[in-house]
Amino acid sequence: MSSKEKGLQIGRRELLAGGGLLAASGGIFGSESAVAAGTNVYGQLGVRPLINCKGTFTIISGSLTLPEVKRAMDEASRYYVHLDELMEAVGDRLAQLTGAESGIVTAGCSAAETLATCACVAGTNPENINRLPNLEGLKDEVIIPRYSRNVYDHAVRMVGVRVVTVDNLDELKAALGPRTAMIYVLACPEDKGPLGLEPIAREAKKLRVPVFVDAAAENLTPQIHLNRGADLVAYSGGKAIRGPQCAGLLLGRRELVHAAWINSAPHHAFGRSSKVGKEEIIGMLTAVETWYKRDHEAEWQSWESWLEVISRKMKGISGVETEVIQPESLSNYSPRLRIQWDGTRLGIGGQEVFSQLLKGDPRIILARAAGSYHRGLNRSSVEVMPWMMEPGDAEIVGLELHDILSNPPRLRRPQEFRGKPADVAGQWDIQLEFTLGSDDNKLVIEQKGKKLSGLHLGRTLAGDIVGTVEGNQVDLSSTQQYEGARLHFRFIGTAQEDSMEGSVELGEYGEARWSANRHQYRSQG
Repeated sequence: MSSKEKGLQIGRRELLAGGGLLAASGGIFGSESAVAAGTNVYGQLGVRPLINCKGTFTIISGSLTLPEVKRAMDEASRYYVHLDELMEAVGDRLAQLTGAESGIVTAGCSAAETLATCACVAGTNPENINRLPNLEGLKDEVIIPRYSRNVYDHAVRMVGVRVVTVDNLDELKAALGPRTAMIYVLACPEDKGPLGLEPIAREAKKLRVPVFVDAAAENLTPQIHLNRGADLVAYSGGKAIRGPQCAGLLLGRRELVHAAWINSAPHHAFGRSSKVGKEEIIGMLTAVETWYKRDHEAEWQSWESWLEVISRKMKGISGVETEVIQPESLSNYSPRLRIQWDGTRLGIGGQEVFSQLLKGDPRIILARAAGSYHRGLNRSSVEVMPWMMEPGDAEIVGLELHDILSNPPRLRRPQEFRGKPADVAGQWDIQLEFTLGSDDNKLVIEQKGKKLSGLHLGRTLAGDIVGTVEGNQVDLSSTQQYEGARLHFRFIGTAQEDSMEGSVELGEYGEARWSANRHQYRSQG
């Protein structure tokens, strides 16, 4: 390792442990508190930074903004400017750079989805703009192929439109009509199939229906979609492009892009809450300018070299193998390193390695993990994505992975319950107590020994149950589908003869408490 790399490694370790950056600068809470705390800006709040081996996910703050972008944003903050004039000039420059007719900067890709929908529904008619989300008399349907349904299409639905889901081209043709405002397509491998972007665009153009493509986590290559018939393409600014985290791009047909801007802040419209300031606008433009100057081939070579550093660290560990996996789609477009082993032989699974690194020091988040000590080890693996890693990270990640896999920590075996499991078969009336609010649901459970299956009935949704009961310890999971979103529940608790209670994990929505009583059927007589 070169002296420069060693310096970067030491610098990151010190930063993660609580280095002197804020002590030198005075910090955000004043020099005395920063020095006393001896931590970085996040450490002062009790938040530990991550080494990102996962990719550009918003929950882990996307990507690191490029230095030249931050400098441009700082300069932009020093002047007043008329935002309509600024966005018009930026739109012309984005057109020159990307080849699209025009472009605007938005408050992220999700905002671009909402503003595009507003534009296609209301146009630039002030009355229509101010009526949203009252769609009476306006085009009020958006068609989405089933493969494109996802949690992010909530940004389309929030305008009030009805989503029409189609499975094939015949269904698309039947769905197209005078109420169709827009067609939404998620950029993914399926958009090149029989219901892909090109056949969709051909049918849409017959009725002059705009086609919008969500390319949030892709590299900035809009012509891939525009040349196949898309009218609008949206990107996240804080992912591959390395712009401001709270910014994005909407590129495409000039009149549609202009309409999206009119439906956005600073104008008084449905999109007023999706505000971007002059700093984000200039920062995003700078990121786009920089994108076309960056040496993307050299970046790829750096990623491969980092994966090789980590792979070499694994070579001395008996039974551990590595392979480089090439990208599967245009989103999070980067090679990955898959590290595989016999979990039974090593006594640790991929999920446990993932967890150990996530709570370690330094704190590392990996891309994927398979195999669990509690749910069967067999072939275990973890994956490292270098896309958002920084120089010096590979040495740290390789060392930490080597330490865990060459000397796995002793894991506590799950408690084995002897004897007959509790009888929880039947219908249960359950109450969920959220942080704010409560709801009544039902569980209908079938039981074969300790294995459980059945149905979870919510207020309006339903989902299948899978789980176990060990002694009186219940562990149930269910998934419910709503539009493009999948809601996950994991009920963990204890069972008595006619009652159960415990906690329920809600995925990204946190936790709740649950209690249940066996349903009492009315006697017939």
